[in-house]
Amino acid sequence: MSVAIACQDVKFNNIDAIIFDKDGTLENSLEFWRGVGTERARLIDAQIPGVGEPLLMAFGILDNSLDPTGLMAVGSRLENEIAAAAYIAETGRSWHEAREIAQQAFTELSESKYIIKNPQTVPLFADVKETLEHLSNTGLKIGILSSDSTSEVENFVDAHELKKYIQLSMGVDGEIIKPDPRLFIQACQTLGVTPQQTLMVGDSAFDITMAKNANAAAAIGICRHKNVKLSQADIQISNLLELQTLSS
Repeated sequence: MSVAIACQDVKFNNIDAIIFDKDGTLENSLEFWRGVGTERARLIDAQIPGVGEPLLMAFGILDNSLDPTGLMAVGSRLENEIAAAAYIAETGRSWHEAREIAQQAFTELSESKYIIKNPQTVPLFADVKETLEHLSNTGLKIGILSSDSTSEVENFVDAHELKKYIQLSMGVDGEIIKPDPRLFIQACQTLGVTPQQTLMVGDSAFDITMAKNANAAAAIGICRHKNVKLSQADIQISNLLELQTLSS
């Protein structure tokens, strides 16, 4: 069922679906990822003293806060692993050894009982459920396309009891990562819609670039943090409730 979406002073007609990013868009995960990045750097520094501080900066952690546009906030696990391995390799390790050390630290932390991802440690933003319920009731198809793994997206949907609203839970499991437009095109194909009748809503430049290069109906940037701007987006919003539906 096609609907019209009104956002600020712009109207998008014949919209069949909306695809959302997860972290920073639906999920208030900045503090959680700061903790993860800090622990990853600590584990690697324990093996290779002196690499911890540069790693924190590479991850986007400065003065005990996480840059919402930095590597930890918007990059995939693979991108973070490769960045960590690059700093390890600078100490003279072979690339193979550097990758192994980084992967081991990342895996150890993901299996840790001390940093747990759940609705208490990583809550939804306050506007999410009301928005998803409203959009779902209009007949729009709703998807999630994240730089996180597909299994983590599915865990997120289950943990927050969003399954009744979501028709697509898609992450990055291979070498194709944001902002590659093929991800968005694949998501649309899975939903049974065209990119030209699908909106993308995300909080990073990668989301916007991906959607635009895939010829999405529009790329909407949500700016939840001060001093974060997505000027390349068709529209910038600060709250998902700004997405209003009209009969089309």
